[in-house]
Order: sequence, then C-alpha cells, then structure tokens
Amino acid sequence: MTWNEPEVACDESGSDGENLTGGNTDVFAHASVRMPVDAAAAYVREIRDRIRSPAEEYKANHLLREKHRAVLEWLLEPGGPIHGTAHVHLTEKAFFVVDRAADLLLGDGTEALVLFRAGPRVFGEERWREFLAAANRLLRVRNDGEPDEPVDAFFRAVDELRRAHSRTALAPILERLAAARPRAVSYRARVLAGPVLVPVLNPLLPAIVSTAAHWSAGGRRVRLVHDRQNMLTPERIAWIEETARRAGIGLDGVRLVVAREDPRVQLADFLAGIARKIASDVLHRRVDPVLTGLLRPYVDAASVWGDRDGWALIGAEDGVGENNRSVPSADCNSAV
Repeated sequence: MTWNEPEVACDESGSDGENLTGGNTDVFAHASVRMPVDAAAAYVREIRDRIRSPAEEYKANHLLREKHRAVLEWLLEPGGPIHGTAHVHLTEKAFFVVDRAADLLLGDGTEALVLFRAGPRVFGEERWREFLAAANRLLRVRNDGEPDEPVDAFFRAVDELRRAHSRTALAPILERLAAARPRAVSYRARVLAGPVLVPVLNPLLPAIVSTAAHWSAGGRRVRLVHDRQNMLTPERIAWIEETARRAGIGLDGVRLVVAREDPRVQLADFLAGIARKIASDVLHRRVDPVLTGLLRPYVDAASVWGDRDGWALIGAEDGVGENNRSVPSADCNSAV
C-alpha cells in the first residue's frame, strides 16, 4: 500500500553516540514511515491486539520475540501494514569509522572499501580492532586525555602497520595515511576550539538527509517528523535543512515530536529496531533467510555498508549499496 502524504515519520535504533567501535551495537538504523496518522494508529492497535503484552509502550523487542514471529512477518511481508510505505537507512558502524577517516585524512572515501575489506585479513583481527579503535578516538569530539594523544595514538598504529605490512597491497594506503598527519592535527585543533555543530562520527544527521533524499525522489516535497532527542538541536536541524537544499533534496522542514504521541513514529521505531537486529545478525552470519528476505525491500541503496557478503544478503534489491552516499560527509566545522 502507498500513501501520498507530505509528512514522513522517523526514528532510529542503535545509537551509541560517537563510540562506534566499543559501543553496545554494531549497526545503526534510521527508519521512516509515510502514512496518515489514523492509519498508523490502527496498525499499532492491531499489533497490540496480536501480541497482547501488558506493556504500556511497545518496542521492537516485543516483535522480535520468537513467540511473536508471526506478527513480525505480517508487519514486513508484501501486503503488510508498512510494505511500500516504509524505508530504512543502515550504517555499519565499523565501516562508517573507516569511511570517515579516509574522507578526512585522504580527501575522499574511495580507499575506504579497500582498506575495510582487506584490513582484517592482512593485519589480523587484533591489530585491525586496534586500528579501528584508534581511528574512532581520533575522530570523536570527546577527549578524555592529553589533547595530542588521539593523533599520536592513531599514527603510532599506522606506523606499526606500515612496518609490518610494507609488502602488502595495503601498503600504498598506509603510506598515504602516514603522510596525512597535518590534516589530523588541523582537525583536532578545530575540535578543541569547539563548539562542534555536526560531529563527524554521529551517523544520525547524514542518515536523516538520506531519508529525505529517498522520499523526495522524483521532485516530490517532503516534511520529516522525528522523535525528539538531544542530538537534534535547532542548529543541527538547520544544518540538515541547508544540506538538503544544497543537494537539491525537496525537504520542507523537520519537526520533532514525542514518539509515544505519534503512531507513525512508533511504527518507524519498530522498523528501526527490527532492521538493526536483522542487519547485525547478518554481519555475524546468523542469517535468518526469511527475515532477511522480508527486510531487503526496505533497505536504502545509499546505506553506508562495507561488508560485501552481508550486503549481498540484505542490500536493496537494485544492488547499488556499498557506501553509495547520496549526501556529503558531516564536517566538525560545518556551518549554516
């Protein structure tokens, strides 16, 4: 079913702030639903009637319980409540770190996929995890130690990898990273000068822009209704709107609501949590072929995803994913 509604309701799942390599989740999902409020309310009531939990507020974990498997499949299946009227943008967090580091230090993200896919095999899992953690610390706004330590730690990790893997296919990328220390120093100086409008490592803001791009395709105009959260300050909403305008995206504004007061946002919350769990299972090769197949039509082709085998299973049906970003990277000194 499709609805020609001007408003699209959004919510997310898997937010760990800027801690993308040591947080509780390895996937960030931003979901959106386009339908009238009364239709969404009827579907939420039907979900409650089917599950019959005494909980006041339903979340995705209610639907993900094995005893409610039939309700979950009904929600996602063709002809179900949200089929054709919902969408989800996925971010593989570890790849997001590599992508943003390559974008910052090398001037573009074209090497990110090569480094991300070959790194664990060439460097070994332990050194690869150390590299990811060092890159995460370099890029994050928060600094718990000495001001220069994030830069020093990252380039120590790069130098160790250069010495140990100088004859591998990744040696040229490591050399380019080693030469990028001035860019890293400049970046950290901007971070320390603060305040930071758009943190480089927070996937929410670019995901919202990608969501607007999806729903406004073909020249349509769209307004986003989003669950309230601290990240979405008036200044950052202004950044989203200006970034969309510059990209030619037909976004007419972003309005914040309380999730439990808007059934459309509740449906988006269900989809975000469900998608994050299914996508995370795919990353860990705990694939449920039925659920993966049901989710696939909802997945944004512009998702930020580096795992080749996982994308083959979960990626959008046109197969265009793999870091096909439709919006520019957020920069810590972006201004509106």
